[in-house]
Amino acid sequence: MFSLQTMFGKGDKFYGLLEESAEAARESAKAMHDLVTRADRSPVMAAFTTTRAREKALHAQIGEELVNTFVTALDREDIEALNSALYKIPKTIEKFAERYVIVADRLAGVDFAQRAVLLQQSADVVVQMIAQLRQGLKIGPVKKLRDQLHALEAEADRLLLDPYRTLYAEASDPLRAILAKDLFELIEKAVDKCRDVGNVVYAIVLKNS
Repeated sequence: MFSLQTMFGKGDKFYGLLEESAEAARESAKAMHDLVTRADRSPVMAAFTTTRAREKALHAQIGEELVNTFVTALDREDIEALNSALYKIPKTIEKFAERYVIVADRLAGVDFAQRAVLLQQSADVVVQMIAQLRQGLKIGPVKKLRDQLHALEAEADRLLLDPYRTLYAEASDPLRAILAKDLFELIEKAVDKCRDVGNVVYAIVLKNS
């Protein structure tokens, strides 16, 4: 009986494209951390623009390659699902960056760095999970990485509630609390998008192992 495993050569172009897409997502997460921890935001925003353009190009290229390639190492619907899930990570981070640069001065003293670190860690795991697709679809390592993502997501959910107690207690500036809440939720959403990628990878490996 024909096995998909026989098709998983290391030279398959979709592995490389998906790995590049995951790396672009990680670069976006790093840029977001730099954005909330550095005083000079101009270079960081330039990095965002470059990374986002790269991710959009990769997303489009993967779609084009799916149309033009007859045989793929992974099922087409799985590649499409991964392409879509990976694309949403930097897209969500970009939304955070665009809003943050507008309101950052009003949110002086609000700590976004701890959550940005969680997002970076989640993006690191995503890169590792995508890399696992070349390794013969072994369920053990992928499950371990997926569990790490779920633990990071749980921590992000917990941290989401912490600042509200202080922000809402500062009744003198309710708009500050609303703006911070919006940004905290975008970081948490970006972590969720990393988890979504992990779930797709796990489902692919489970199906083909």
